[in-house]
Amino acid sequence: MAVPRKKVSRMKRGTRRSADALTAEAYVEDKDSGNLRRPHHIDLKSGKYRGRQILDVENEA
Repeated sequence: MAVPRKKVSRMKRGTRRSADALTAEAYVEDKDSGNLRRPHHIDLKSGKYRGRQILDVENEA
């Protein structure tokens, strides 16, 4: 049976366990377009943020 050579330090143990606290990225549904977007980010399809037009969006032909 395999036995570890040395005790794992508190720092190494904590570094390994820090990945357990990661969560999936949150997405919200845009009120105007209904597309999913990140909170506090511009909706790239419509180019709007908080009801204001920020980006000029080119229509796909």
